[in-house]
Amino acid sequence: MLPQEIIRKKRDGGALDDAEIRFLIAGLTSGAVSEGQVAAFAMAVFFRGMEMPERIALTRAMMESGTVLDWRGLDLPGPVIDKHSTGGIGDKVSLMLAPILAACGGFNPMISGRGLGHTGGTLDKLDAIPGYRSQPDLATFRKVVKDVGCAVIGQTDDLAPADRRLYAIRDVTATVESIPLITASILSKKLAAGLHALVMDVKTGTGAFMAALDDSRALARSIVDVANGAGLKTAALITDMNQALGRNVGNAVEVAEAIDYLTGKAREPRLHAVTVALAGELLALSGLAVNPEAGRRKAETALGNGEPAEIFARMVAALGGPKNLMQHPGTYLQAAPVVKPCFAARPGTIARIDARAVGVAVVSLGGGRRRAEDKIDHRVGFSEVLGIGEATGPDRPLALVHAASADAAEAAAVELRAAIVIGEGAVEPGPSIVETLR
Repeated sequence: MLPQEIIRKKRDGGALDDAEIRFLIAGLTSGAVSEGQVAAFAMAVFFRGMEMPERIALTRAMMESGTVLDWRGLDLPGPVIDKHSTGGIGDKVSLMLAPILAACGGFNPMISGRGLGHTGGTLDKLDAIPGYRSQPDLATFRKVVKDVGCAVIGQTDDLAPADRRLYAIRDVTATVESIPLITASILSKKLAAGLHALVMDVKTGTGAFMAALDDSRALARSIVDVANGAGLKTAALITDMNQALGRNVGNAVEVAEAIDYLTGKAREPRLHAVTVALAGELLALSGLAVNPEAGRRKAETALGNGEPAEIFARMVAALGGPKNLMQHPGTYLQAAPVVKPCFAARPGTIARIDARAVGVAVVSLGGGRRRAEDKIDHRVGFSEVLGIGEATGPDRPLALVHAASADAAEAAAVELRAAIVIGEGAVEPGPSIVETLR
């Protein structure tokens, strides 16, 4: 086979067969297919798309480009399950969901990513915990999953290496937004993790990777159909990202909010609704609950008895973090030197939020990356962020700004005010869970 002939076929709108896709991905992994050819293939797929059998074949080929984890030798007494989010503002759900699933009888090897553009990354949040090893070797990863019930880490070099090369090329060739390529990128890593069931959290709204509901729905449908076609039980929730999820946006401040959630100190209603809905769906998919509603009740019961908080503490300690983080988070999570309230220009009710702009403001503070090599300041961000429909005024700021300097705090406050529209009278926020696709 010749790579250029496969590219030509896709360029002209043809459907590739399994052998052609496997040949191309093998060449991508080994380097036999050039960067220019990979870029041309990605662009052809971007414009021509892929039929469902092609998407399944591409996902499988990328999965098989590296190690595929096999959990059978560990004799785990429950299913291996996971959740993945397309990313959002203030989305710290993974930090709570992993120990909730473990408390409900599942085993969760959660392989997460870093921040991308305006969205925060789970690994960046965990890096705010001193000593936490987000890139352990596979033997340690497997041991923590078995002993604790969950481990949240970053992608290893062994899992789906074809995805890393293809994604790097897509990132610089304006082909990131291809639904077939997004689907294969997400699912190749999840299939390589050896899962029995997966739930997807696909965001929609101003802070989402795909802001339009139709685009979010198309991506969710593609992921559900490809995953099930590849043998992985999967459902997807489309959830609202027209405002931050929870009260805090940043790295250390989001870890602090997750700890408050797990210990029961504070549970913001929208954040709680999304977390238990994802838990319920996944527990039902994996056979740990008879249906999603029973799964939600099981998750609520676990939170009520405090077991997820204990499991999170054990996971952090097993991966090198402090053993008493839950009791003394303020001792370990670095605080920003400057914390200042951000007040609205006038009192009123929050009518609309550009959630993407809120995420960009955190990046401007140093809480995200403009370039891949940038170092993150885990201390900065926003806390006590108000949501749509809430009143603001001289005694109730829009948020508290956590910054490295007074000038940075003021600049972030200007960005935050510009992202929020203040109106008059009552405003009803949209539902947290927009749709469920099974």
